[in-house]
Amino acid sequence: MKIATFNINGINRRLPNLMAWLAEAAPDTICLQELKAADRQFPATALADAGYHAVWKGEPGWNGVAILTRGNPPILTRDSLPGAPDDHQARYIEAACNGVIIGCLYAPNGNPRPGPKFDYKLAWTQRLINHAQELWSSDLPVVLAGDFNIVPEPRDIYETTSYKDNALVQPESRALFQQLLAQGWTDAIRRKYPDATIYTFWDYMRNRWQRDAGLRLDHFLLSRSLVPKLKRAGVDKEVRGEEGASDHAPVWIVI
Repeated sequence: MKIATFNINGINRRLPNLMAWLAEAAPDTICLQELKAADRQFPATALADAGYHAVWKGEPGWNGVAILTRGNPPILTRDSLPGAPDDHQARYIEAACNGVIIGCLYAPNGNPRPGPKFDYKLAWTQRLINHAQELWSSDLPVVLAGDFNIVPEPRDIYETTSYKDNALVQPESRALFQQLLAQGWTDAIRRKYPDATIYTFWDYMRNRWQRDAGLRLDHFLLSRSLVPKLKRAGVDKEVRGEEGASDHAPVWIVI
């Protein structure tokens, strides 16, 4: 099963890019983030015509997450993280997909910091950690995939000082990612490429794509039973260079 994650940065605006990539890459399950569309604006019909069932949680103009599958439809298990019933931002969706529980997430950016947005980032990620512990304890095959908005290590960002105050690279953010790994989850990209420089995001500003000035923000975390089944992984980097592209590239694994 080929599972992909892709921060699409506006699903309707970039629907031609998404459809072209789906036709070329043919993933079995796709986690999408940053839909920037209300529920009723989600292009379910176009995706169905391309052979994909979907569950989604939209939000007008911001955020939004979806899980697409070929073959059997995804079975929705939750559309928000537990722990904050008053938080209505569309940042997490979870479904059973062909025998695997898939958690698709779009974590808060957290900028500017210090301030309420950074505080929200830390609190939201702690809720993710709490839910991840429940999933881990279930012993089910689970994949947590998406835009974590955390650069785990210095090697996951190009050499620069321009991000030194950015929420993505702060010690508090990185410590939360390490808490997830400490539960037992495996970072699939690092498992397959322990020493490689890998980026998944290139900002539109300052010619960062042209300079390959990237960051690794999009991750797959695997539960115990899936680790020995991990066969391949990669980043479809060329998608970032297409006309009208998202600032993220699709990332994928095969289990």
